[in-house]
Amino acid sequence: MKLLNKAALAAGLLAIAAFPAQAETRVTLKAAKSGSSYYQMSVEIAEAMKAGTNGDISVTVEESQGSQQNVMEVRARGGDYVFTTPPALVSAAQKAAGPFEGKGSPAFDEIRALFPLPSLTMHFVMSKDSGVTDFAGLDGKTILLGKGSFGASEGEKYLGLFGLTDKVKIADVELSNAVPAMKNGQIDGFVTAGSWPAPNVVEAAASMDVTLLSMTDEQVAETKRARLVIPAGTYAGQDSDLVTTSLPVVAYTTTKMDDDTAYALTKTFWEEKARMGETAAWWKGVDTALMENITGKLHPGALRYYEEAGFALTDAQK
Repeated sequence: MKLLNKAALAAGLLAIAAFPAQAETRVTLKAAKSGSSYYQMSVEIAEAMKAGTNGDISVTVEESQGSQQNVMEVRARGGDYVFTTPPALVSAAQKAAGPFEGKGSPAFDEIRALFPLPSLTMHFVMSKDSGVTDFAGLDGKTILLGKGSFGASEGEKYLGLFGLTDKVKIADVELSNAVPAMKNGQIDGFVTAGSWPAPNVVEAAASMDVTLLSMTDEQVAETKRARLVIPAGTYAGQDSDLVTTSLPVVAYTTTKMDDDTAYALTKTFWEEKARMGETAAWWKGVDTALMENITGKLHPGALRYYEEAGFALTDAQK
């Protein structure tokens, strides 16, 4: 009898060994330039996915030169690719319009949304020594816009709208060097877009005296972007509310991703969001109301989660 039990046990162990261990699902999340708020958010999402799935989903964060690049890479990426970008850029890519004119691809039609992120918020950061307190004061100053990012293109657009195109010198410096460049007087200020509080703005305000430029309601209207107020005290030395503009941002993948992975990513994001908000304030601004920022289709796996959780969805999202 003992021999039989030992034989049965050995056979059972062999049978278990024959089954492969549960495979870890690997995902690549392409976000933004290192040092930006969206890069930091992506790191936090990666940590949340690991914690929320007990390590079953492993997310690798990749640095990006901007949202446009994230969309373009859809053409060469597989089912493990997740990226962040404003919905307006996805729509432009699918229509081969704007920055995607002449660059259309059938791959763009397969882009699907997963979940909303904190909105891109414009910041115009000036050194106190520059003496600039409003946009008119930018005349004759040297500004860093960066390259290839939404903040760079939007900042350039605002300079044009406010009659400053030929009155401002644009510095040829990487955005990652903005704070040291401003501290050594190489530039008078920089423009950046990221969810508030933005890490590079926090760094600048903590290391030197800065002025954040607030827009008038007329200027906000000219930009045709959403008005957003950054509360006083968000940054060191910010004594009053700051009026600026914002643009929605969403996490996307494509139909190449399997439904179960998309479901798990979406479910884990919403379940871990409150915990993320305990250490990073920008997650507190993400709620079900931001679902209206998703103007295109949801991934079928994400859709399954939203329907199970009772989210209100539009016909266009289904």
